[in-house]
Amino acid sequence: MHSPTLADAVIIGAGPVGLFQVFELGLLDIKAHIIDSLPEAGGQCIELYPDKPIYDIPAIPVCTGRELTNNLLKQIAPFSPQFHLGQEVTGLEKQADGRFLISTSQDLHFLAKTVFIAAGVGAFQPRLLNLEGIEAFVDKQVFYRIKHPEQFSGKRIVICGGGDSALDWTLYFADKAASVTLIHRRDDFKAAPQSITKMRELCAAGKIQLVIGQITGYESKAERLSEIFISDIDGNTNLLPLDDLLIFFGLSPKLGPITNWGLDLDRKQIVVDTEKFQTSIPGIYAVGDINAYPGKKKLILSGFHEAALAAFAAAAYLNPEKQIQLQYTTTSPKLHQALGVKPASPE
Repeated sequence: MHSPTLADAVIIGAGPVGLFQVFELGLLDIKAHIIDSLPEAGGQCIELYPDKPIYDIPAIPVCTGRELTNNLLKQIAPFSPQFHLGQEVTGLEKQADGRFLISTSQDLHFLAKTVFIAAGVGAFQPRLLNLEGIEAFVDKQVFYRIKHPEQFSGKRIVICGGGDSALDWTLYFADKAASVTLIHRRDDFKAAPQSITKMRELCAAGKIQLVIGQITGYESKAERLSEIFISDIDGNTNLLPLDDLLIFFGLSPKLGPITNWGLDLDRKQIVVDTEKFQTSIPGIYAVGDINAYPGKKKLILSGFHEAALAAFAAAAYLNPEKQIQLQYTTTSPKLHQALGVKPASPE
């Protein structure tokens, strides 16, 4: 194992609450590393509703999930958080000196004085295509996430799904791939209306093909996926040749290794107090949808409040002999310096 990265705070989860946790810690001069299983920051906001409106963020009458994420990233930029994305936390162990050794699926290791679990409803994993043996082709010809779109140029691609991701990639590849076939189990799509309209226009123009049905099997030649079987609603089965298969069945959250970290759980949520939002292990805090306490409401604004109190608790935990002063961003020269802003001139 390489020498672990030393950290005052490691945040698990880069959704809105995890991002705001960076800000609250930064105001208290605590630097944070942030880990997330998804390839970009934003959590559910980015994965599930990037373009859908959110109406209950205080002082912001309406914003999309992407706008909220971008604003939070801008807000925490002065604190230079270090992001470690596209990897899951696989281990968390308390050490003899009270610090926590954290390991990730990409073999990164951190030795953290405090840990903040802001994992929402768990690490998002793609829903898989349920065909025996298909896993042998994953990340070769079967893909659940697209990291390098250019690799599909000039290919015969089949896209499965009926949501925004499936439609967005169908439209993207329409003039880049040799052929694009969209497969969905019914002729009803849960995507942006303009995307559905555009997809149907491309179908009518013969630029892409839409097939209503389900993949029920496949053929392979020389250890490569060569064709898939598609069964329609009438029970007819057709064979479709292809180069690559892109699956967008949505994401399902899984608590995963969190269940093995020795924390008190209540129905797959982490039990915390409402003074510090500390878990059953001192030095580990849980904020946002992942936590449970009497009266808990799963709202982003609740998570923001929890992040503020957890940050103050962590500051006291890290420096028990130091009096932690509540300072205001409006008037505090120290906070103005930390944020890189000039105080307003007095009237």
